Amino acid sequence: MSFRKYQKVLAIPRVMSATLFMFVAGLPLTIMTLTLSLHVLNEMGHSYFDAGVVATATALGFAVGSPLVGRMMDRHGLRPVVALCGALSTLAWVSLPVVNYVPFVALAFAAGVFTIPTGSLSRQFVASLVPEDQRRPAYSLTTMLMELSFVITPALGILLITTYSATAVLFGIGAWRAASYIALYVLNWPIRDVGESAPSPDKVGLKWRQWFSARLLSVLLVSAGALFVLFGTELALIAVLRENGEIAYTGYVIAVMSIASITGGFVHGMVHRSWSLMRLAVTMSLLLLPVVFFDQVWWLLMLALLPTNLLCTPTLAASSEAVAKLAPASVRGQVMGLQDSANRLGQTLSMPLVGFAIDTSSPAMGFVAAASGGLVLIGVAALFDRWVTPTNPSA
Repeated sequence: MSFRKYQKVLAIPRVMSATLFMFVAGLPLTIMTLTLSLHVLNEMGHSYFDAGVVATATALGFAVGSPLVGRMMDRHGLRPVVALCGALSTLAWVSLPVVNYVPFVALAFAAGVFTIPTGSLSRQFVASLVPEDQRRPAYSLTTMLMELSFVITPALGILLITTYSATAVLFGIGAWRAASYIALYVLNWPIRDVGESAPSPDKVGLKWRQWFSARLLSVLLVSAGALFVLFGTELALIAVLRENGEIAYTGYVIAVMSIASITGGFVHGMVHRSWSLMRLAVTMSLLLLPVVFFDQVWWLLMLALLPTNLLCTPTLAASSEAVAKLAPASVRGQVMGLQDSANRLGQTLSMPLVGFAIDTSSPAMGFVAAASGGLVLIGVAALFDRWVTPTNPSA
């Protein structure tokens, strides 16, 4: 292991500035669903079901919009898409606090569709700026920062919402994102390497069979499976702590889990040779199964969750690295947008299925459901990877 791997990556021109900027620009997105839901519940006086509809509309917007925005970037470059989608997204955000419920749902969907996907764009920057043999520490770093944002922003968001209001925070998110779009337009980091020629608009994405291989589908399914495990774990954790009357310790447990995840990602980026994506995802899921036996007290549960969380960031970083390797430059934005959609799919499937297991069995069985659902998706991915002949020779 060597810290020099990170030093070499950060010494590459524009890598540090682009990575830090995308981290800061993406901070509000971690509290987007929370803020929308609390606005529906508090300011609008609607039910939890109505808040759930808004959350679903936003998630669907992101799932639909990420590959479409990525495709537009493949066709037209960064600046025109940032200008158009940035303006539409900002308009949706600043309009949300002043409309009734039905248009609120529609605008929440539109905000998701037109929001520039910070995660996939950050991965595009890495793929264009960093040589392939140095991408593991680069993707580990971006994933660690993403994990850090989930530690910092929710607590700050709750503080701002309780101090002011969800409405004020909605305006703040719109303003923050608008400023980010302006800065992104001015900075205009490359989404392709200098040696990668930009295709003409009529040549982008027409022959999808040339790049959508069985191997790529396998990686996307593994990525969805990993998100299924992670979001299901969080829901099961909350259910167990609530059942035990220890919900006040939720923040402490999640903070320690995040630190473990960041630590694992840090090591993943330094090692000379890491585990394969499939091995990381399977091990992360299997390590969650024994947690069902450690639900008696919060600190014991926290310790039991550490092994699986150590592999969280490495698994996500490895999936980003695999997608970047499989994505041709001409469709890189679309492919990385599809990875965002796969992640949303895993998240969306996880919450109701793990919730059903909790309701019908016990809170601790939520961990088993989360691990099992992830293993099913990873198992399907393994079948595609092994038995379906890839259409992409490089796969």
